[in-house]
Amino acid sequence: MGPLEGFRILEFAGIGPGPFCGMVLADLGAEVVRIDRKDGPPGSSADFVGRGRRSLALDLKSPAAIAAVLRLVERADALIEGFRPGVMERLGLGPEPCLGRNPRLVYGRMTGWGQDGPLAQSAGHDMNYIALTGALWAIGRPGERPVPPLNLVGDYGGGGMLLAMGILAALLSAQKTGRGQVVDAAMVDGAALLMAPIYAAKARGRWQNARGVNFLDGAAPWYDTYECSDGSWLSVGPIEPQFFALMCEKLGLDAARFPDRMEPQAWPALKAELAAIFATRTRDDWAALFEGTDACVAPVLDLEEAPRHPHNAARGTFFEDEGAVQPAPAPRFSGTPTARPKPAPLRGEGGAEVLRDWGFDDNEITALLGG
Repeated sequence: MGPLEGFRILEFAGIGPGPFCGMVLADLGAEVVRIDRKDGPPGSSADFVGRGRRSLALDLKSPAAIAAVLRLVERADALIEGFRPGVMERLGLGPEPCLGRNPRLVYGRMTGWGQDGPLAQSAGHDMNYIALTGALWAIGRPGERPVPPLNLVGDYGGGGMLLAMGILAALLSAQKTGRGQVVDAAMVDGAALLMAPIYAAKARGRWQNARGVNFLDGAAPWYDTYECSDGSWLSVGPIEPQFFALMCEKLGLDAARFPDRMEPQAWPALKAELAAIFATRTRDDWAALFEGTDACVAPVLDLEEAPRHPHNAARGTFFEDEGAVQPAPAPRFSGTPTARPKPAPLRGEGGAEVLRDWGFDDNEITALLGG
């Protein structure tokens, strides 16, 4: 099920963007086998990012385990690893021996800083990587400290998602040329790429090098959140004039009163007026008024409300499995639809079957995994 059915991918267990990349590829139908450490975490079916795999638990300090992995590499289309530069090489599983075994292999590498550069060997986390790209600087209110956007920009958007795209591009190339390659995905590079529209606006003189004073960072009254009478919030984003006019109509305002609404000097007064209006009714009252219109107003839902929203429910944007709610695979495909993902495996769950499916006999499996 899914457009990647038939592709085989080895994923070396890690945290953050590497597993997210594996989840995306598994959701799209690839067979993803996670290589877990034999003494690693036990795993959990509630690990949604680990869904859709089987697990093979190995002692990668063992020559027999390394030899087994290289045999698996021969039958794999791609590999995902997220160690610091040099670790896979020291294990004997770097690009050279792996591509030597399988010249068509796509070797995906996920790091924060990349495989080279002055910081390549330094530790870091999402917030550090996006700090060096300008992304963290740009998020927050004026006069206040920058606000980390969860770990969506570095780990998942600029990291795991870009690695998945890179692997898919390299797989297409391998199908045409018969040659695999290394994909060097760095979160700092990916986060910088996500900032391309903001740097473009700055280059055109439409974005100030300051926080909370621009048209998409909460400064504009028509692109911000507003508190309602019940303490809940609305997202208000009617950027275009026709959408702004419709919002005003719904609020009982004359849009012609705001001919300079695009000018920053007019923003404080308009924002104060809108804040006073939105504070008079509950969030759900406003949501009912605007729902289905082009006014670009939507309720800000919490993590329990979001899966229950009628639109999300109608599309199956979330699903429930064993009492836990998680996001469904995306995007949708008309000809090769994806299936509901299976829960994440426990450490080593399905490992014997993996080895058998990938060409190992029973004696070899017993020698590698034990009786």
